[in-house]
Amino acid sequence: MTKEEIKRHRVESVLKEIIPEALSTLDDTLINSLAVTDVVCSKGRSDARVYLEPSFLNEKEQAEALRKLRSIAVYIQNQCKEIGGWFRAPKMIFEFDHQLEKVSRIEELFKQIEGEKKKDGGSDESK
Repeated sequence: MTKEEIKRHRVESVLKEIIPEALSTLDDTLINSLAVTDVVCSKGRSDARVYLEPSFLNEKEQAEALRKLRSIAVYIQNQCKEIGGWFRAPKMIFEFDHQLEKVSRIEELFKQIEGEKKKDGGSDESK
């Protein structure tokens, strides 16, 4: 791992801690309770994709939250600079992380396949 990659991972780790803290200072209940699942910085650390947990929001609320987050992104960047003691913070790009839903769906499909194999295997054994 290069020095640049180490720095990038360090910034990502710090942002995972700072962003929820910055969000919690807001008065909007839709935004201040959002959980950050991951942060991925660009190579030069000028941009950061912030992945949020969507589990308790419907699609309409997710769209509204993203709209609000885009409008306050500069505030969150400034909070990150202040809390982290940085000269500049990466530009924030917010997205909802649907990876957990995909993983649970895949696990569900595997369980379904396993159940079908057991059912088919049981009928083969009785022959």
